[in-house]
This record gives sequence, structure tokens and C-alpha cells, in this order.
Amino acid sequence: MKNIQNKWIRGAIPALLLHCSIGTVYCWSIFSQEIADYIGFSKGAVEWAFSFAIFFLGMSAAFLGGLVEKNIHKSSLIASITFALGMAGTGFFIWYGGAHPHSVLSLVGIYISYGFIMGIGLGTGYLSPVKTLMLWFKDKKGLATGLAVAGFGAAKAIASPIMSRMLTGLGEGGVFKMFYILAAVYFVMMFIGHLILAKPEGWVEPQTKSKEEGIIATLKTEPIASYIGIWLMFYINITCGLAIISQEKMIVKCVGLGAFAGIISTISALFNAGGRLGFSAWADKLKDRNTIYKLIFTLSIVSTVIVLCTKGIANGAGNTLLIIFVLALIFIVNAGYGGGFSNVPTLLSDHYGMGNISAIHGITLSAWAFAGLTGNQMASYIVKHTGEFIDVHGVQANPAGYQNVLIVTTILYAVAMCLSCFLVRPMSKKS
Repeated sequence: MKNIQNKWIRGAIPALLLHCSIGTVYCWSIFSQEIADYIGFSKGAVEWAFSFAIFFLGMSAAFLGGLVEKNIHKSSLIASITFALGMAGTGFFIWYGGAHPHSVLSLVGIYISYGFIMGIGLGTGYLSPVKTLMLWFKDKKGLATGLAVAGFGAAKAIASPIMSRMLTGLGEGGVFKMFYILAAVYFVMMFIGHLILAKPEGWVEPQTKSKEEGIIATLKTEPIASYIGIWLMFYINITCGLAIISQEKMIVKCVGLGAFAGIISTISALFNAGGRLGFSAWADKLKDRNTIYKLIFTLSIVSTVIVLCTKGIANGAGNTLLIIFVLALIFIVNAGYGGGFSNVPTLLSDHYGMGNISAIHGITLSAWAFAGLTGNQMASYIVKHTGEFIDVHGVQANPAGYQNVLIVTTILYAVAMCLSCFLVRPMSKKS
């Protein structure tokens, strides 16, 4: 009974506290326009704060993975402090921007606070509980990591309606007041998670001459092409997911469901979380976890090709079947996007063991950093430079541009499928 309690109290619960807090980074679209209006800058200029947050999430995970490997208590404390400090700093610079409209200092301060400082908290907070969970749930590593990472995905669905109410309920300056309140709430949640997070008793870290030698030696146990394949297919899955998810709201409006955009966004967030848990739990029953990626890419390719062939985005309004195809695409991409995240640490642990998994997982998350800079921007560029903006149900939209985004993502998904099939080796018996 004590061991069962420890699995949840020392592993799962602190992981959920950490990931449900940092996962709110994906709520950015809820308040980005309000920030832009309040400080007197364009929404496009403000959007870079989110891109920087994702970039520094991946880079801090890559550079601080060794620290997480060595001391999860130090890394989870750093995550708690930097995430809350970044949120509070964002609130301060929003307030400053309101008092001094069009101030470059305000915009740069938001970039540093939400992007760099919060990004460090995101990276260390994301990594800290993952290895611990895999150690507690050795027989069901996918289920365990999926549960935590699902908390990261579900955070948007949980926090979005709360943030929306806070923005209107706090009155004048509600946007910067909200950040102050959330900084305090999430610090308490993450600090509690930091206090109770612990590895199983008796676990001894393998000894290596140095951190660098340990990671390199571990990666050399498999052909390096296999790791490159994992990194690239992870990067492509995130890039394609962000490209489609970033245009989700306008795609929904094109098919005549603009009034239900908020509900659809919540449902897609639940699919994101469900994909993280479902795909990783399913992978526990498979001989090779790479099979899950083949399934994710197959579903993504099929759903996008159907929408492309039927021109569902352009012709979907009033056509129930085409609307179903478009919604299925959105939900499948969200589920596959989430499933790609939750299966990476367990896929890596199957191939390279548990010795340096936090550091190797951290390096792999650098793919998330670069995808955070390319996914949204790629989609925006395609929509801006192809197709034509027309009036769609009272809003300016570019149905042809959104279809062109799907053409590019279909090609990229096909490349990822080839990597999964031909570059990522099946798990060896030794592993």
C-alpha cells in the first residue's frame, strides 16, 4: 500500500501540479490581443513573446537536462521560481505599457519575461517529473508520462475559461492584474509539486566520467541515424501541428462555425490531452513504440488529404459531411500533436535506457524550440502570400491559403513517416 501511495504522491500528483501550471503557456491566444491593445503594439509584434517562450522551453530543456538528471529538487525549484517570476514580470511590463503606450521597453520586457524567464521555467518544469514517473511506473511508463504530459495539454482547456472571466471581471487593467494573480497561484501549485516530488527509494544513478561522456556514450549504443530520425520526426510533428492549430480559429470560421469557435477550441484541447494519454498508454502494449508514430502520421496524412481533395475549408459551409471532415482533421492533428510529445521520453528510454534519459530527453526537446519558431510562422507566411482574402461570414479569411498550408503539412507528414519507417531502428533486444 505504501508503494502504491508513493507512486501517486511522489510521482503522479507533483507531475500534474507542475505540468498543469506550465501548460497554461498555450493560453496565449486568449489574451494576446488584449495585451497588444493595452500597450499599443500590433498583435503580430506581441505574438513573438509566445514563440520565444516555446523556443526557450526547448533550449533550456536541452542545456539544463543534465541538472534535471542530477537533482530534480533543484530543477523543480528553479522551474517554480522562474515560471512565476516570468508571469509576474509579464504583468508588470503590461502595466508599464499601459502607462507608457508604444513603449519599446514594455514590448522587450514582455519578450524577456514571458519568453526567456518563463521559458526556463517551462523547460525545467517539463523535464523534472518525467524520469521520476518512468521510475515509479516501470511497467507502464507510457501511461505514467502520458498522464503528466496530458496535464500540460489539458491546462489550456481548464484555464482558458477562467482567464476569459478574469479579463472581464477584473475591470480596467484586468490583463496585467490577471498575470499577478496567476503568478501567485501557479507558484503555490508548482512549489507544492516541488516539495513532494521524489524518486523511488533505492534508485542509484549510473556513474559516468562526465555528463557529456555519459550522454555521448549512451547515444552511441544505437546508430546515430536512429536518434536523428527521432529528433526530425518529433520536430516535423510539432511544426505541422502548430501550423494547423495556429489557423484553427479561422478555418472554423470558414466552414461557418465561428459562433462555436470557443467550444471547438476547448474540445481540440481535450483531444490534445487525450492524445497524450491515449497514445502513450497504447504504446505500452506494443513491442516497438515507434509504431505509434507511424499511426499518428498515417491518421494525419489521411485526414488532411480528405480535406484537400474535398476542398472542405472552402466548400464546407452548409455541408455537414465536409464540416465533419474539417473537424476530424482538427481533432486528429491535436491528438497526434499531443501523442508525439508523450511518447518521446518512453521511446528514448526504450532505446537508450534510463541512465541519462532526462539529459537526452532535454536535448531532443530542442526540436520543440525550433518548431516553435517555424510552425506558426510558416503557416502565416503561406496564408499571407498565397490564395486570396475574401469576405467569409463577415470576416476576412483566406480559404485557399489554409488549404495550401495543408498541402505543405501533408508533404511534411509523409517525410516524417519515411523517417519513422526507414531511419528509426526497431528497438533492439539489448534495449
